[in-house]
Amino acid sequence: MPRPKLLFVATEDWFFASHFLPMARAARELGLDVAVIARERHHRRAIEATGARLIALEAERRSLDPRALFRQIMALKRLIAREKPDILHCIALKPIALAGFAGRLAGVERRVYALTGLGFLGARQDRLAAAARFAAVTWLKAIDGPKVRFLFENPDDPVTLGLDPQDAGKVALVGGAGVDPLMLLPSQMPPAPPLKVALVARMLWSKGVDLAVEAVRLARADGARVELTIHGAPDPSNPKAIPEATLKQWAARPGINWAGPTRDIDGVWKAHHLCILPSRGGEGLPRTILEAAACGRPILTTDVPGCRSFVREGKDGMVVPVDDAVALARAMLVFARAPALAERMGTNARNRLLDGHTERDVMNAVKALYLSLLAAPTTDIAA
Repeated sequence: MPRPKLLFVATEDWFFASHFLPMARAARELGLDVAVIARERHHRRAIEATGARLIALEAERRSLDPRALFRQIMALKRLIAREKPDILHCIALKPIALAGFAGRLAGVERRVYALTGLGFLGARQDRLAAAARFAAVTWLKAIDGPKVRFLFENPDDPVTLGLDPQDAGKVALVGGAGVDPLMLLPSQMPPAPPLKVALVARMLWSKGVDLAVEAVRLARADGARVELTIHGAPDPSNPKAIPEATLKQWAARPGINWAGPTRDIDGVWKAHHLCILPSRGGEGLPRTILEAAACGRPILTTDVPGCRSFVREGKDGMVVPVDDAVALARAMLVFARAPALAERMGTNARNRLLDGHTERDVMNAVKALYLSLLAAPTTDIAA
């Protein structure tokens, strides 16, 4: 008998490799035949190391040209129809919108729509964002079905999209991408002062990098010895990317260092006391928060979905209002003046991670989801 087949659709191979390899490994543990459709750059080897196949599909993420979108849908339909998956797992909003429709056209009934965050839909509250949310909800209803399941990383996002997070027959919640707590371990805090703060993220305005820079300026002006290291690279395919010139200008300021992207997450947190992510919203559950927690570092973040669902104010770190550099600076002052606080909160953050947010927790959750879908009979066969 042929093995059941799982087909992932993601935007980029690097995005899948950085966040979703545990899901591919979970599927392989179930004995599924696994393939991934994504734009290929430099991560084929990492994906194929899980036992999955990478199917390259070239498509520009930022393009909203209707003709280009139609071509993407048709290309996806051909690939999906050729692969004949038992389950189609679409990751992030654009692949859900396009591949979810293509999968429906190809006759694939069992579909997983994994919302890794709402991006622009969640980060802004103006009329344009409200109209976009209405359009997204309408489209999701059009590509829904009795064997479609929605996968979220926090309990707020399903509500925004008109779904009930308690509806286990339609909605599943997982602890973000999950991290391996045996690979990222707590380490001794570096000497203080200065208070060393790190921001590890894609260089997007939505991540609040500018707010972290301004907060450091304010904290230093108030006499605190605070230093910020920014780790990350601009994303040319994202219209909200921070220009490299701006990052270099910030790095020229006292107490600010832009170190570029890094793969040495363990090394970053060994050298810093505090994780900062002043997100403006649109998050699922940021991996950078989970990684810092695994390393025993407290988190300073904002009151947005995903961040607030993990960080317990005053226990694992501090949660401040959105777009408030003054509140961020005040929190930095508290940490700078009470070094033992960071160590205590860092221990709590590690325990928080171990309670449902590890890589194994995520793998077990998606395995249960796949098994429940495979147990449900289908009426159509993929064309």
